[in-house]
Amino acid sequence: MAHTGEKRKRSDEKNNGNGSTNAEGTLQHPLSGFELKAVLRESARDKTIFLHGKVTSGNENCDDAVIILEKTPFQTDTVSSLLKNDPELKLQFKNDIYGVYQLSPPAELNEIKTTVICPASEKHIKKYLQQEVYLLHETEDDYKAITLPYIESQSFSIQWVYNILEKKAEAERIVYENPDPANGFVLIPDFKWNQKQVEDLYLIAICHQRGIRSLRDLNADHLPLLMNILEEGKEAILKRYGITGNKLRIYLHYQPSYYHLHVHFTVLGHDAPGSSVERAHLLCDVIQNIESNPQYYQTRTLTFALREDEALLKKFKELRDF
Repeated sequence: MAHTGEKRKRSDEKNNGNGSTNAEGTLQHPLSGFELKAVLRESARDKTIFLHGKVTSGNENCDDAVIILEKTPFQTDTVSSLLKNDPELKLQFKNDIYGVYQLSPPAELNEIKTTVICPASEKHIKKYLQQEVYLLHETEDDYKAITLPYIESQSFSIQWVYNILEKKAEAERIVYENPDPANGFVLIPDFKWNQKQVEDLYLIAICHQRGIRSLRDLNADHLPLLMNILEEGKEAILKRYGITGNKLRIYLHYQPSYYHLHVHFTVLGHDAPGSSVERAHLLCDVIQNIESNPQYYQTRTLTFALREDEALLKKFKELRDF
């Protein structure tokens, strides 16, 4: 997933599971007046579709919105009730021992996770648009001359991150916290995980210390923080979910989706978005690299992928041979 400086749009207004309050305090459905404008991307493999549409705000103006529809994973305790008592099956075809049928589950077993980003900026819309992807090899000089000036020139909002750290939002979702301002962090479920089964467990550790933008900023001073995240994160997940550390994939992204240091925790059996080799860096490897060379991530050439219309890719094309 390409970086946009904002993983998800957060609202400081009060909300509940059915909608949000507008300026007049009236509860409003998040998809009020929805009008489809375009299908941005779809994945038959992941059972996910990304839509661009318009929704009606409280003052009757129309806002852009990105809607993500995702079929939720099967849960062990519901599969039995789905298949027992001879459910109605419509035969699609049969060949020898192989039969393909259509089964229509009851509403309570046919949930679709719906993520609404509204109002959505042009960056959000482009983020989910199907595009060509290119691999870049960013040298130390490239980072100083191209990437860092680009990051510093952008107004990436991470207020939603600070809201979590300051307990202004999502405090009830925090799984674990080390409150130390320098070496502490908050462990919280990623919004992509519905928390109904551990087979696709996905949590994020967000560090309390501000000013660490990405892997490129890490050095020996940050080893206590990284070790805390690694060890305490594994311990907290074992205690809460019963999953041992050797069943977890713990990694950082480069480029990250937002420029505040955070670490991803997923189960090994889950093919999580962004876990591919051109983006994910295992935290245990990061720690070992810094221990062997404190300036490893300041001097190392790092490889990552960018999508065709991303501004950073355009900067690379402008300033060096590509």
